[in-house]
Amino acid sequence: MASKKIEAIVTTLILTILAIFTYLVVLSSPSIQGIFGGYLPTPTLFETPLPGHESQLTLALGIVGATVMPHNLYLHSSLSQTRKINHKDKKDVRKAVRFMTWDSNLQLSLAFIVNSLLLILGASLFFGHASEISAFSQMYNALQDSTIAGAIASSTLSTLFALALLASGQNSTITGTLTGQIVMEGFLHLKLPQWIIRIGTRIFALLPVIIVAVLFGHQEKTLDQLLVYSQVFLSIALPFSIFPLIYLTSKKSLMGEFTNAKWNTILGYAVSIILTILNIKLLFDIF
Repeated sequence: MASKKIEAIVTTLILTILAIFTYLVVLSSPSIQGIFGGYLPTPTLFETPLPGHESQLTLALGIVGATVMPHNLYLHSSLSQTRKINHKDKKDVRKAVRFMTWDSNLQLSLAFIVNSLLLILGASLFFGHASEISAFSQMYNALQDSTIAGAIASSTLSTLFALALLASGQNSTITGTLTGQIVMEGFLHLKLPQWIIRIGTRIFALLPVIIVAVLFGHQEKTLDQLLVYSQVFLSIALPFSIFPLIYLTSKKSLMGEFTNAKWNTILGYAVSIILTILNIKLLFDIF
C-alpha cells in the first residue's frame, strides 16, 4: 500500500514538472518546427567542418558522451545494492526493481529536460556570435556583454555560469570516483581502503589532464578542444559498455524472471547500433 502511494506521489511530481515546462514553452511562443527539428538528424549534421571548428556530429556525440557516460551505466546499475532486499523473496525483489526503475528514469528524465533547456538557452543567447566565442573565457565575457547576451547580460550571469561549470566538474569527478570503486570492488573484487581506491582512480584520471595542461596551458582553445574530444571519447566507449549490459540483462539463465522485456532489448540494441555507426563515421572523418 505504501509503495503505491509513493509511486502516485512520484508520478504526480513528474507530471507537474512536465506541465510547468510545457507552460513555459507555450508562453515563449516558440517555433514548433524549430524545437522538434533540433532533435532530429539533418544533412548538415554530416557536413565537413570549417578549419578550426568542430563538426555538428562531433559536438552531438560529445553531448551524448558527456550526458550518458559509459561508467554511469555501471553506477546506475549499482542502485540495486542501495536497498536491503530479501533475495529469496521474489515479491520483495520485484518491488525493489520497480523502485530502482523509477529512480533511474526520474533522474534521467529531469537531466534530459535540464540539458534541453540549457541547449535552447545557449542557442538563443549566442545565435550569430559563434565565430566570436571559441573558449569558456570568451563565453564568460560574452555573458556580460549586452551586445551579445542582450538585456540579461550581467556579471552575476557570468558568475553563475562559472559556478555551474565548477559544479559540473565536481559532479563528473564524484561519479567517476564512485564508479571506479564499484568496478574495482564489484568486478575485480579488490577490497582496498576507500581512500586508496579514490586516490588511485583520481590520479589515473587526472594525470593525462595535468600533463596536457602543463604543455598547452597557455593555449586555452586547445584545452577546450581537449574537453570536447574527451567527451567524444566517452561516446565512442559507450557501445563497449552498452552491448554487454544488454546481453547480460537479457539472459534468462542470469536474470530469471527479471530479464529485459523483448521490446526493451530490441530498442537497446537499435540505439547501440546507431550510436556505433555514428562513431565510426566520426572516426573516418577525423582520420
